[in-house]
Formats: sequence, C-alpha cells, structure tokens
Amino acid sequence: MTGLKILWLLLGLFLLPSLPARAQNLTVLAAASLRESLDEVVTQFQRSGGVKVVVAYAASSALAKQIENGAPADVFISADLDWMDYLEQRKLLRAGTRNNLLRNRLVLVAPAGSRVAVEIKRGFALDKLLGEGKLAMADPDSVPAGKYGKAALEKLGVWSGVERKVVRGDSVRTALNFVARSEAPLGIVYETDAFAEKRVAVVARFPAGTHPAIIYPLAALAGGKHAGTPTLLAYLKSPEARAIFEKYGFSMDQ
Repeated sequence: MTGLKILWLLLGLFLLPSLPARAQNLTVLAAASLRESLDEVVTQFQRSGGVKVVVAYAASSALAKQIENGAPADVFISADLDWMDYLEQRKLLRAGTRNNLLRNRLVLVAPAGSRVAVEIKRGFALDKLLGEGKLAMADPDSVPAGKYGKAALEKLGVWSGVERKVVRGDSVRTALNFVARSEAPLGIVYETDAFAEKRVAVVARFPAGTHPAIIYPLAALAGGKHAGTPTLLAYLKSPEARAIFEKYGFSMDQ
C-alpha cells in the first residue's frame, strides 16, 4: 500500500465518527432579531420529541450569501422578503415550502434613562435630536432592518439630513448594541430587539405606512437533506410556537 493510500485511510478513520453526529442535526439559518424567541421555540420543539436543531444567527443578507455559496443548512428564516426572493430566483429553496411566518414593527430607541421625546411624523427634527451624536442602524444598503429604516426616513423626508450621521451595523443587533452601550444617542431597530434589551428604551414607533411591511418568511433549502425539516416547519407555525413568538413581541403572519 502506498504512502498516499495509507494517509487517506487514516484520514477516513478520523473523519467517519463525526459524520453521523452532523447528519443528526437539523441546521437553521435565521435573522439575528429572532435569537431569543427562536431559541425558546427550538428548545420546546426538542422537548416535545423533535430532532436536534442547531441555529446560526446573522443578518439575513449575510446568511443568504452564505447559502448561495454552498453553506450546509436545512432551513432559512429571513427578516424580509427580498433576501428570500434572492434565493428563490436562484432555485436554492425547496419548492412548495416557502411561507410567511412573522411580522414585526420598527422603532426609534435611546439608551435607558434617556429623556428624549419625539413624535415621528413628516419632517420631524431627527437631526436636531442627534446633535453631534450618531444614528445607529443596520446597514441600510443590505440588512433588512436598515433598509426598512432608510425607507421610513426617506418617506418622512428626513433621510438626507441625517445620512451623514448614520453608524452602520452589520446586523440589527449590532445597531442595538451601539445604543445599549450609549455609543449612539438614538437607533432604529425592530420592536422585538428593544424588548430583548433592557439597556434601551423605545422613544417612538414608526407608523406602518412609512416603510414596507416587516415580514419574516421561512423555507426549506434545496440543499438540505434532513428528514425532520417538514416537522420543524410545521411546528414553527403551531399554536405552541405562536405563544412563544408573541411573548417576544412578534405577531404571526396568518
């Protein structure tokens, strides 16, 4: 036996034991804003006899690109329709599995204890409220929360006055942390993010008509092979999951 064949045999012996463990895990890629609620839903799913689920969280834009580049996963939950559309157009979703799951709201937040008060309406004095400070947002060029925020500020006629003051986060949770650490006096995040972070307070809610509806679609991925995927997809829309999502401030899209 040649040295090369021996090397491959040894590598095989080391690798084989880990393969079944990976195959048993159902992998979900989910928008960062879902972290607390989805973690609890998954825990309950597993307690009820569901398979082992591993969830990775990041901005929907980053996750969609990872899927496009071949990242192994079974389910994707996006924070907007655009990135799910992106994958569907590239035939990376399993046909017939796409559904809208949740809805959210957009809010303006400040560090807890802030005395900022404002009514969000056309031409509101956001630039003046910021002063020399920054407006924390998820990247408005790609991340859903940032795109919603930019759309709202454009609709209200104040984007051009604050664009230069925007500090861009790679996800909505990064933007939230800027405000939580008092590194920015104001930020635009989802209402559920504000609910999850005790170091921030909601200053005002953006009227629904100022931005596209915030919808979280989910779908099985074409490259996913886990047999438990249909069961998980059904559970995510169950009354048990609904109760958990609503506890964290989401509403079900059904």
